[in-house]
Amino acid sequence: MSFVTRLTLSSGDRAALDGVVDDIKQTASRKGAELKGPHSNPPTELRVPLEKSVAGDDSFGNWEYTVYERTVELVGHDGLARSIADWDFPSSVHVAVEVENVRSQGQQPL
Repeated sequence: MSFVTRLTLSSGDRAALDGVVDDIKQTASRKGAELKGPHSNPPTELRVPLEKSVAGDDSFGNWEYTVYERTVELVGHDGLARSIADWDFPSSVHVAVEVENVRSQGQQPL
């Protein structure tokens, strides 16, 4: 029985995001872990309407920004996945961790 750990990283700072993904790739390579990805989703364009000015006669417009997302999967290597999830990531990078229990065929459920 092995585990697949999926890390979904998102940020508005593409350079910081790519730096973190590169660090994960290098660490997995040094440890000999099977790493799938990074998989890139299309960037998400977000707009936030801003309130009108204090005078009330015109508005500030919209605040627009782009969010980039990368997904990597670690197969097995539970200790490595746990240590990566525990890293001190930059504040501009959001990390979500999902762990999936994968059974080989013929293996009995617990």
